[in-house]
Amino acid sequence: MTLLHYQPPTTPFLKTLYEDAQLLVVNKAPGILSVPGKRPEHKDSVYARVQRVHPEIRVVHRLDMATSGILLLAKTKAAQSHLNRQFQNRTTQKKYRARVWGQLPAWQGEIELPLSCDWPNRPRQHMDFSIGKPSTTFYRAITFDGRCSDVELTPHTGRSHQLRVHLQAIGCPILGDKFYAHSEAFSAAERLLLHAEYLAVTHPQTEQPIEFHSPVPF
Repeated sequence: MTLLHYQPPTTPFLKTLYEDAQLLVVNKAPGILSVPGKRPEHKDSVYARVQRVHPEIRVVHRLDMATSGILLLAKTKAAQSHLNRQFQNRTTQKKYRARVWGQLPAWQGEIELPLSCDWPNRPRQHMDFSIGKPSTTFYRAITFDGRCSDVELTPHTGRSHQLRVHLQAIGCPILGDKFYAHSEAFSAAERLLLHAEYLAVTHPQTEQPIEFHSPVPF
């Protein structure tokens, strides 16, 4: 993956939503990598910034560089293992908000399409009915202004670019999406209008449910 002119935002440098002895939850800005890229100029990332203060920090999950919102990290190996199992077993609850082109086919529904990497054009993903991995997204339309829709998205699976490809597949690409939006939808926003607004997990130490919210910035 080549990131041309990678200039991650520095204001705010890092915004913390929640912190305790086990967890750190940050509000990721659009335009910054979740973890460092392979090239030295792509080292700046949420993980690298957190690591300056918390050298012990560990990655639990990731958001696309262009996506904003809730990013969860672990402070101990035990917490990381506990949370990783939750993501793998799909016991976490995640909700995203997006603004998309056009009107959704129904006020609520399910998109179930297999996905795989489009290797000649990576990091793009595409629908693949031969070797693609099963992928499911639930959606709920919130508003439609005659041209664009606001939608709440609940991914059942967590494939790379899943929400972006699924919405493109039903004719409603996310505004500002440089990979999957047509030119009119791409130019309709200065950034990808996709935000991780809600995450609920079981706390790795207390075993109690804990939830996090991040206001939608668009």
